[in-house]
Amino acid sequence: MVSDTQHVPVMATRRTAGVSFAASLTFEDIHHSYHSKETIKGVSLAAKAGEVLCLLGPSGSGKTTLLRIAAGIEMQSAGRLLLNGQEISGPSVFLPPEKRGVGLMFQDFALFPHMTIRDNVRFGLTALPKREALIQADAALERVGLSHYADRYPHVLSGGEQQRVALARALAPRPAVLLMDEPFSGLDSRLKDSIRADTLAILRETRATAIVVTHDAEEAMRMADRIALLKDGRLVQVGTADELYRKPRDLFAAGFFSEINVFDAQVRDGRVDTPLGGVDAGKYRDGQVLSVAVRLSGLHVGEHEGDIQARIVSRRFIGVVELLELAVPGCDGTVRARIRADQLPQGLRDVMLSVNERDILLFEKDVPTS
Repeated sequence: MVSDTQHVPVMATRRTAGVSFAASLTFEDIHHSYHSKETIKGVSLAAKAGEVLCLLGPSGSGKTTLLRIAAGIEMQSAGRLLLNGQEISGPSVFLPPEKRGVGLMFQDFALFPHMTIRDNVRFGLTALPKREALIQADAALERVGLSHYADRYPHVLSGGEQQRVALARALAPRPAVLLMDEPFSGLDSRLKDSIRADTLAILRETRATAIVVTHDAEEAMRMADRIALLKDGRLVQVGTADELYRKPRDLFAAGFFSEINVFDAQVRDGRVDTPLGGVDAGKYRDGQVLSVAVRLSGLHVGEHEGDIQARIVSRRFIGVVELLELAVPGCDGTVRARIRADQLPQGLRDVMLSVNERDILLFEKDVPTS
């Protein structure tokens, strides 16, 4: 197998990607059940023409099921799917996958081991005469910088190169919408950033609408024009990375986009106080019990600066930063903090804390449903 470290950067060797005719794709009140269990619960969402929309959420949130419904591999139990406002799946219409103008890139790349790289890319071009299909396949391989592998087989490629072949195959028919299911999950962490950046550049050039499934919030923030956050088959929040990070709708959204400490606190005299300090209660009324999230990045830890005493319980070095577990007066458990590595002297136990009020977030406390 060729080493990942030997691949030639895509951007330096490929031709400009061909342009697709981008389309909007709309999920309208989509429901889906599997073995009597509801997996999608009334999701309404639209990917705008030419945008990169990330479906983000933990395992079991419904991301891949929505993608499969869009591709025509699964059928919803209720609701409609619209391409440029035209119904392609609903109560009276169901277009098969090959009629939708939608491309799908699988998580495992799904390359055929017995076919050459060129034939893998040509596989989705069955509607074209053979000569034209070969020309299109070669052009797609050139776009991703892998023309020199056209006559080889998938087993000689690194993971990053296989990902690029899968992308070339998905883009070769110039789909109006490209669906990508966790396309970078199998890549070495050293390569993810560069392959992701190259992929995004190609998507921008083709101008295809792209819907990308991921469970990684940072990946979604790096790639997406907008992010749709899902939980338990429901849509929690849709917006730009900035909107979801700065104005999360609930505690789940806040915790998905940043590491947080969580406290329960009651509003008193228009304020909410925690062991890490307090803030104005804003719209919340006196007596209301809230969940208070404090971002780890909003905690400043110093030898002398700060107004809250704390003691370091554990300290873990992870390269650029250190993770601290702190004992704080009035707090039953420990408080976590993330600081720059070597900011504090080794062996230091007693420290002082301060908190940036912008990193304290207030939410109504979730009431368990019976």
